[in-house]
Amino acid sequence: MIKKFIHQFASPKTFISKVDTYYNFIFYSALLIYVLSIIWGILFTPEDFVQGNSFRIIYLHVPASFLSQSLYLAMGICSITFLIWRVKLAAYLIVAIAPIGAMATFIALISGSIWGIPTWGTWWQWDARITSTLILFIMYLGLISLHSSFSNYEKADKLLSWLVIVGAINIPIIKKSVDWWSTLHQSASITLTDKPTIDPVMLYPLIGTVIGFFGLIICLVLLSSKNQILIREKNKSWVKDYV
Repeated sequence: MIKKFIHQFASPKTFISKVDTYYNFIFYSALLIYVLSIIWGILFTPEDFVQGNSFRIIYLHVPASFLSQSLYLAMGICSITFLIWRVKLAAYLIVAIAPIGAMATFIALISGSIWGIPTWGTWWQWDARITSTLILFIMYLGLISLHSSFSNYEKADKLLSWLVIVGAINIPIIKKSVDWWSTLHQSASITLTDKPTIDPVMLYPLIGTVIGFFGLIICLVLLSSKNQILIREKNKSWVKDYV
């Protein structure tokens, strides 16, 4: 029953149809939310008592960090779906998400380094959180390179899926690194179990930037996924009609 449900709503043709229907709404809504939240956070929130204006890079760094991990988790879910139920769209999504995840991780690393200069007095430290995030970035690049090195898509998809699942062990390490080891990073200011420790005047635009950035990244994933589908399904009659 689960297999029937998944295959019913995982048709590449149906996926592209849904993307074409909802893409503009998602993109413009996310762009509006992100731009307004960035303006709010940069121009209208007060300076931080300790960090001054340098804290404002949080409105780029935190969304990028959150998405870098979330996208890998999405790849993990797609990998399980592909290996268990043989849903080919899931395999396409893994390949489509990887470069977007690498980009988000790169932004997180660069923005974190820029933030580290006024905060820590150095742009780089082999801090547990930074190091595990760097490993995530390398994993993304490795997965991209590995898949592109195969001429047989089926073998590449299977190997990639298994490696994504194995590599998922790094996600809880990134998340809990500030709790398990002594690091430069502070503990999470926003959790599901505790009240946020960040002031609401800074918190609300931060939530807005996370939502907006998430929407914009989803749009990139949708475009990348659509491109993957058109490449992998190019011999299907419906693709020829679509193009």
